Amino acid sequence: MASRSTPPPPRRPVGTVTRGTTNPNRLRRMDRWIAAAHGAALRRADAPVAVDLGYGAAPWTAVELLGRLRSAAPGVRVVGIEIEPARVSGAKPYEREGLTFRHGGFEVPLDGGERPALIRAANVLRQYDEEQVARVWGLLCGRLAPDGLLVEGTCDEIGRRHVWVALGPEGPRTVTFATRLGSLERPSDLAERLPKALIHRNVPGEPVHAFLRDFDRAWSAAAPYASYGARQRWIRTARALAGDWPLADGPGRWRQGELTVRWEALRPAG
Repeated sequence: MASRSTPPPPRRPVGTVTRGTTNPNRLRRMDRWIAAAHGAALRRADAPVAVDLGYGAAPWTAVELLGRLRSAAPGVRVVGIEIEPARVSGAKPYEREGLTFRHGGFEVPLDGGERPALIRAANVLRQYDEEQVARVWGLLCGRLAPDGLLVEGTCDEIGRRHVWVALGPEGPRTVTFATRLGSLERPSDLAERLPKALIHRNVPGEPVHAFLRDFDRAWSAAAPYASYGARQRWIRTARALAGDWPLADGPGRWRQGELTVRWEALRPAG
């Protein structure tokens, strides 16, 4: 009798279970930025796939990502990936055309080794050590399509304050600060939402600390514009910062309460 080989056991997902905290509309600022910044690349791709990595205890963020991305690229599909099997089972009833959920982690398991045009990992690396970030970034960037984008960052529970890093297959490109302007006292309030790669670097001698210091100073200098509204004050602040820092966006995005800086300017020292 011919022997039968035993199939290898399924690979264990890479990563650990997160708290799973989630709320509807929590990631709206990130989603809108992705649609604006990466929409053209998604439209150019054939059957583009976007991954919502670590969507949490409820599938709201993946459902919302599909709707927001399809406003920019109608052909996009979204795959929600979670390392906790019970969360995947709970999300299955929400599957629809263009939206599926599966078990996995940083290995980003897609059918046939498909490479995603986008990976969004929001509030996932918060629980990891800073020393682990580069390895995780490398794993995720290595899974991207050639024109793909990884967006990794952190926000508060209702999405008023958010900071994220955008990375291509080659590595980090930019850091974006986004906020609900009406709730902002000073820009350095966003420091508590810095992604893991930067949050422990907000100390004297580090570039991100110097940037937030200059951000606050420019905000204070722009105080007279507050009479025209917080948006005009933010725009004036961004124009002042652009004289000393390499901003990667302009008034169109500043009006949304965003400001994007080249990664090289904020890269941790040492």
